[in-house]
Amino acid sequence: MLHFSTTLLLAAACLLTTTGAERVTTCGGHVHRLSCDTGVISVESAFYGRADTETCAGGKTAEEVANTACSLDAAEEMVKARCDGKKVCETCASVFGADPCSGTFKYVETNYTCIPATHFVTCEHSRAYLSCDNGKVITIRGADFGRRDGTTCAFQRQDFMIQNVKCYQPTSKVAEKCNGRQRCSVRASSSVLGESCANTYKYLEVAYTCEDPVAA
Repeated sequence: MLHFSTTLLLAAACLLTTTGAERVTTCGGHVHRLSCDTGVISVESAFYGRADTETCAGGKTAEEVANTACSLDAAEEMVKARCDGKKVCETCASVFGADPCSGTFKYVETNYTCIPATHFVTCEHSRAYLSCDNGKVITIRGADFGRRDGTTCAFQRQDFMIQNVKCYQPTSKVAEKCNGRQRCSVRASSSVLGESCANTYKYLEVAYTCEDPVAA
């Protein structure tokens, strides 16, 4: 099957506070994991650095936790690009690249909610179709083109074409084409979405919601 879709509904199991938000804090060096039992991830805020002397301070020296004005400005944007629209998202401190404060033991902290959305995968060279009921328009919650595992869109593919499972490329092309429209189609191809990893058979993963149009 080249195209499949499921409608994901918001569930209380995904909510840990009365505000509907969940907070995950992960000490440096460990995997930072966000997940929704149902629905998809919508990152509200994300932080990488150190804002106090208590968080992830176990076994650390006073000097390693003393700098409480340490933060990476691009952290929120990077976590949003990696996790928005996914059911499960894993990242770690190494993906941030830049070190905002050498010598300080840092942590990742993300606040997110699980929102109801339509989530689907379209295999490379096929076409994705997005649509909303009358009176509603498309809002893209997350889209990327690449490969994260060795099983999705793997039927009758040679091993070398599905081995690279770190082929990760968020794309803004789907949002640019589809946001604000009632119906939209996008071809899952490198010529449209960009080449994320040559010689790998890729797929487009999209999550979107149907919203009231924004008045001009």
